[in-house]
Amino acid sequence: MHSFRSHTCADLRKANVGEEVRLSGWVHRVRDHGGILFIDLRDHYGITQVLADPDSPAFAAVEKVRAEWVIRIDGKVLARDPSLVNPKLPTGEIEVFITDMEVLGAAGELPLQVFGDQEYPEETRLKYRYLDLRREKMQRNMTLRSDVVASMRRRMWERGFREYQTPIITASSPEGARDFLVPSRLHPGKFYALPQAPQQFKQLLMVSGFDKYFQIAPCFRDEDPRADRSPTDFYQLDMEMSFVEQQDVFDTIGPVLEGVFREFAGGRKVDAYADWPQISYRDAALWYGTDKPDLRNPLKMQDVSEHFRGSGFAIFAKLLEQPGNEVRAIPAPKGGSRKFCDRMNAFAQKEGLPGMGYIFWREGADGIEAAGPLAKNIGPERTEAIRQQLGLGVGDAAFFLGGRPKDFQRVAGLARDVIWAETPKDPADENWRERFAFAWIVDFPIFEKDEETGRIDFEHNPFSMPQGGMAALEGDPLEVLGYQYDLSCNGAEILSGAIRNHKPEIMFKAFEIAGYDEAEVRRRFGGMVNAFHYGAPPHGGCAAGIDRIVMLLAEEENIREVMLFPMNQRAEDLMMGAPSVPDNAQLRELHLRIVDPEK
Repeated sequence: MHSFRSHTCADLRKANVGEEVRLSGWVHRVRDHGGILFIDLRDHYGITQVLADPDSPAFAAVEKVRAEWVIRIDGKVLARDPSLVNPKLPTGEIEVFITDMEVLGAAGELPLQVFGDQEYPEETRLKYRYLDLRREKMQRNMTLRSDVVASMRRRMWERGFREYQTPIITASSPEGARDFLVPSRLHPGKFYALPQAPQQFKQLLMVSGFDKYFQIAPCFRDEDPRADRSPTDFYQLDMEMSFVEQQDVFDTIGPVLEGVFREFAGGRKVDAYADWPQISYRDAALWYGTDKPDLRNPLKMQDVSEHFRGSGFAIFAKLLEQPGNEVRAIPAPKGGSRKFCDRMNAFAQKEGLPGMGYIFWREGADGIEAAGPLAKNIGPERTEAIRQQLGLGVGDAAFFLGGRPKDFQRVAGLARDVIWAETPKDPADENWRERFAFAWIVDFPIFEKDEETGRIDFEHNPFSMPQGGMAALEGDPLEVLGYQYDLSCNGAEILSGAIRNHKPEIMFKAFEIAGYDEAEVRRRFGGMVNAFHYGAPPHGGCAAGIDRIVMLLAEEENIREVMLFPMNQRAEDLMMGAPSVPDNAQLRELHLRIVDPEK
């Protein structure tokens, strides 16, 4: 027999009754039932109930074990009494009578319990992550993550892609976040950087003639943490293709991701790839207040400025006298109660706005009647025009925000989600959360203007090909759109990509508009720019965030729940003690010294 096990703790069934077996695993919990000791023995694969009574030669040893000890047991498989069968376990029809036991690894007092669903502070969970990872939910999440990655790889190979590994130590290259720098021992005073993404390398692979590339790529960015973003590193499904247009990229990666979601959706509905809408960045901002909309929520905001221009509601009327201001409405079907309207107004104030105006409609003596302070100020003709535009009726409401869209659209987007979540639903919409809804966000503007300085800079990826090429760059920079795209799922951005600007003259012109001369572009991105002078094919691609995809599939709210060894909110590894202070010998070898920050 094998030194440690003949079976895993998930293998044994009724057909094994009478067999002599050997199992190894962790003591999940111990129960004493009238002198008979029951142990739930756990390994990565499952749980088997094992037991010993005073007649067992191993009884004295079994009495000493505690939770999370690692033990090996030998024993005989018995059938459980029908009344004691546990239908929740695959091994629930059997148990193993222990005839011999060996302690393989004793455990001290536990800082957190593996058994049960107790909540522990994040710092405790991260410091003792190896214990936290033993818990059933975490084992399930990490297994899901591994299976998702395997599925992605398989599907990319099936589409004719090969996986190539790009460097982890490279040159610093500003791509929107801070680099992690690595000092060079052989070149004093110089630094390598960990790649924020394989962006330049995968484009160079296209110049090298490889045509189709993908990689499960680690990326390193020194960023402020959020619930859906790691402060140090993350993984993405990275891909690039030559001789393609935007739709070719969509038609390649879309079915891959649809297939992954269908494989692991667990009964939830997955929108078919053919039904994923393409929404312009500007429409997404108008309709949803965000470029990563949750389309499970069908509400669309609308511009209702004309109904308030010159109206009796002085706040909005005066706002609209200033160029660039708008009034937008959020429809709220079945939200037409004063109590709900007051609650949403308070929500806006909590988010930092003065509030939200509202109108709600009820049955009146002469038909539908508009109510609320706003309705009294603008009169029945305007309120009826608003109702008609928004398609609302009796029992419905609308909420209004005004000013510069960039100042209020974030809160408007949040309010839209709250309104949909908290208002009554038709029966067809009751299970609206049990769905994965996708949307391509396209036509991103390449440039933006700083309203204080008037300076033009890149709003999004500077390496995207402008729609219209060089001719587009001769006009108003703020009207230039790029072949850049994101994919949103349930309110999360899970993919970003672009058709690349592979022509040096167009690249130099785009950077010139943003205030960077050719010498600066060559200094920052010399490797890629030089390569483009030697025959660069049209190419494009994208990267899908593996951590966020697994978050959605696992129904988790925090990215740390789907990463094996994450950092805490302060970018610290509490388990390994990183970051740490180097010793003097290391500093001398790297020609470095530490300068304390100014207090």
